[in-house]
Amino acid sequence: MSVTLIVGAQWGDEGKGKIVDLLSNDAEIVARYQGGANAGHTIVISGKQYILHLIPSGILNAGVKCVIGNGVVIDPAALMNEIQMLKDHGIDVTDRLFISHRAHLIMPYHKKLDEARENAGNAIGTTGRGIGPSYIDKSKRTGIRIVDLLDRKSFEEKLRANIKEHNELLTKIYGHSELDVEEIVETYLAFDKAIDPYVTDTTLLLNQAIQEGKNVIVEGAQGAMLDLDHGTYPFVTSSNPTSGGACTGLGIPPTAINDVIGIVKAYATRVGNGPFPTELDDDMGEYLRATGHEFGATTGRKRRCGWLDLFALKYSVMVNGINKIALTKLDVLDGLKEIKVCVGYKENGRNLKSLPADCKVLDNVELEYVTLKGWNTSLAGIREFDKLPQEVKDYITYIENYVGAKVTIASISPDRADTIIR
Repeated sequence: MSVTLIVGAQWGDEGKGKIVDLLSNDAEIVARYQGGANAGHTIVISGKQYILHLIPSGILNAGVKCVIGNGVVIDPAALMNEIQMLKDHGIDVTDRLFISHRAHLIMPYHKKLDEARENAGNAIGTTGRGIGPSYIDKSKRTGIRIVDLLDRKSFEEKLRANIKEHNELLTKIYGHSELDVEEIVETYLAFDKAIDPYVTDTTLLLNQAIQEGKNVIVEGAQGAMLDLDHGTYPFVTSSNPTSGGACTGLGIPPTAINDVIGIVKAYATRVGNGPFPTELDDDMGEYLRATGHEFGATTGRKRRCGWLDLFALKYSVMVNGINKIALTKLDVLDGLKEIKVCVGYKENGRNLKSLPADCKVLDNVELEYVTLKGWNTSLAGIREFDKLPQEVKDYITYIENYVGAKVTIASISPDRADTIIR
């Protein structure tokens, strides 16, 4: 039995898609456990780029079955567009894609509310894809799940009640026009017919696969520092990207998980608002952004860039139980003679022991940096760890010693082939 959990160890955008795609070569099932179409996993194979938002990256490996779990909130239009995109590239998802009947749906009013709240002030920096409002309805127990589409009468009753409530908000508070109930009903019933071949009891499917000893990869979206409970609240996502979210988002037991691999970018980035202690608002930050092509796969927004924050990463390793690290985008640092890493936070001159829970404190911490020697040469073409420049090995060793987890994978370009396995 082998269940490998892949988590983003920073603020998301660490390159999870490539690593999941790579490890899928030895997997039989890849399952996604949270988030929605606000995520964007970019994979490059032989120069061809694929951007996936809902379907796990393992779909690009022939024969691998992919699961969208109950913890994911699904936008019907985004899902159908993704399925069509894969078909256009010659990738058939028939008998390979499985969607939980317990997964909640993103409705048109969720998107409108998301946009309206962001525009009303105190913006979190969401993608406006309706993720947060959908999770709100889930917690309120008024959400609509895929299984609800099976009973048209019950579905219409739930939908009408929800639209009545949300129309009050949209029209009276945000000044939007009312939503058309009949149009939404027909749209979602048509969606039900389109996805019916993919819908199943994914919890049963996964647990049977685990009992049969199959290799399963479990992937999350976003990153640990955006976790609803353990991230930089309130500037977080609306679900739990941390490893604990995998069990609730798929219905698998924690005892089934063998390895937790944290995906770590060789520097740090963040999209949206909120604290980002090592952010570089200078020429070096712009260099990292330009060299690393740091623009969101989902929205195209510029990513904020900074040095690797080992103090925050150590917290992430602890919370997630990360025992292995996949270090990505090392090549972005190729041209640097010196590289800094953050190794400590101080508040009013006092050393902090862990990541502060208060964003105001996190926004104003004093940072302690260590400067390491850069390799100032291209890593292109290197396929073996022993052939890496000594400065790269030293950088990796420093990370390992500080956070207490071994770097077992190193990525030196977006392409699948440019990966070093230790």
